Amino acid sequence: MRRGPTNCVARNLGPTLAAERPKQSKSEVPGASRAEQRQPKNPMDRQTLKFKIGLYLTITLSGAVVVFVLLVASHQREELLDTVSSHVTELSGVITRSLRFAMLRNQPTYVDTVIRDVAQQHGIDRIRIFSKDGKITHSTYAPEVGKTVDRKAEDCSSCHGIGKPLEEVPKSKRTWAFTTAGGHRLLGSMEVIRNEPSCYNSACHHHAKSTAVLGVLDIRYSLDEMDRRVRENVLMIAALSLGFVFVASLLVAFFVHRLVFLPLRDLETGAKSISSGDLQQQIPVRNDDEFGRLAGSFNAMTGALRNSREELHEWAHTLEQKVERRTEQLRVAQAEAARGEKLASVGLLASGIAHELNNPLTGVLTFSHLLREKMADGSQDAEDMDLVIRETKRCASIIRRLLDFAREKPPEKKFADLNQIIEETARFVERPAHLNNIDITLDLDPSLPPVWVDPDQMKQVVMNLLVNAQHAIDGEGRITIRTRQSPQPKTLQPGANPVPTAEFSITDTGCGISKENLKRIFDPFFTTKEVGIGTGLGLSVSHGIVEAHGGTIEIESELGEGSTFRVCLPLPRSSEVVENGTSGSNT
Repeated sequence: MRRGPTNCVARNLGPTLAAERPKQSKSEVPGASRAEQRQPKNPMDRQTLKFKIGLYLTITLSGAVVVFVLLVASHQREELLDTVSSHVTELSGVITRSLRFAMLRNQPTYVDTVIRDVAQQHGIDRIRIFSKDGKITHSTYAPEVGKTVDRKAEDCSSCHGIGKPLEEVPKSKRTWAFTTAGGHRLLGSMEVIRNEPSCYNSACHHHAKSTAVLGVLDIRYSLDEMDRRVRENVLMIAALSLGFVFVASLLVAFFVHRLVFLPLRDLETGAKSISSGDLQQQIPVRNDDEFGRLAGSFNAMTGALRNSREELHEWAHTLEQKVERRTEQLRVAQAEAARGEKLASVGLLASGIAHELNNPLTGVLTFSHLLREKMADGSQDAEDMDLVIRETKRCASIIRRLLDFAREKPPEKKFADLNQIIEETARFVERPAHLNNIDITLDLDPSLPPVWVDPDQMKQVVMNLLVNAQHAIDGEGRITIRTRQSPQPKTLQPGANPVPTAEFSITDTGCGISKENLKRIFDPFFTTKEVGIGTGLGLSVSHGIVEAHGGTIEIESELGEGSTFRVCLPLPRSSEVVENGTSGSNT
């Protein structure tokens, strides 16, 4: 009996679920299509995590909804069927008790009237009364009265199915559901009319006491209303379930997007930035969960990489600076070595030439003076002889300079006042400079400490630079001499440590020196002056003297603007001052 309703439920739910599945797909697919429209359409979209989660979630929720609807529909159908069965069973008992008096009085018309009135109730399809032999004695459907029902029919199988009629029919077998040829589902109910003492003792009846069953009351109740309600409930539950699936999908999609996709997208953006070389990208830490800790670790890794790259860049820059500095020092050392070799060669050559020419010039000068003494003053011969004597002395002066350049006399150092050296030397050139309309200005620092130098050689350096500046000025001009202590220590020799220095500069407003000649300005015998004005040895000798004192000489010049020669000399440390001062006093 129970198997029939279950099959009917499955048959009735089949079209309903088939009709609902397209609705579910329609509610889910547009969401997926909108997500696909927001992203570039390519075959790889189906391989993304978002697509897979959406697909698997939709399949899982849809399967759960189908199972839920089936279980609810089956349970509701069984509950309604049990309710209808109880109702029909109670109705059968009421009808049986109502017909008891009419049967005792043998009033068949009254029986027909009662069952017809009861059959007017909504849902009752037919009411019949069978005799114990299976003959229909009363029925609301008149054409079947008097007919005998086959014991193998569904109406009689519950009692006569095993051949011998049951004396007591279980309650579970008193009702059953079946489908008519017209496709209508009906519920059959059977109520046994027993031969009670009031029946077999009645004078109007001829039933023997041994007869247990007099007949059966059969009611057929239509299940169309129940099936309609079940379908409506199933549709309503399916709609609510689909709404739940939709709302749940939206909520899950929102939370998954917020908690999973956004952190993953942040990580992807950060990874792409790092791969492109941008280490400034920071991933937002949205929550204090696994993704938040991962984002924090990613930011820490990015910061470490950024610091490492900055350190590498700084190391590379420092290395480049060191290489450039060492290269420059090597270049300067090579230039100094080449210049030293050249100066040594020139000095050796100059020394030989000077010794070879000095003796003949001495003889020429001696005999010239003797001849001049024999000549009358004011005569043409005396004037010519004076010219010979002057030029001979100039040649002797040049030879003397060559000897000084070649010998490289070591400086005899002692503490000296640099300002005083400059003042004394400036007095020698002040008068001839004034005659040529050249002003000499002194800007000396009175707080300049003593320097450890050879005063005579330093006077020679100042003299050479002043003479060179005076020759560079054509017409009116100005020569400025300044002294000061350098504000910052300077490196005077390649590879040496910075030391405090004293410096003096000589600036002129002369013609200046071209960039091409600046590279050769300290070469021996190099000069841009006219023939007879200079020998080209003054700056070379000055450069050698300054280097012998451990200093440097620099030049700044603009063609047509003038030149500045700056000499830097190391200042002795306090311990050296005490030691050298003691040595000097002992000497």
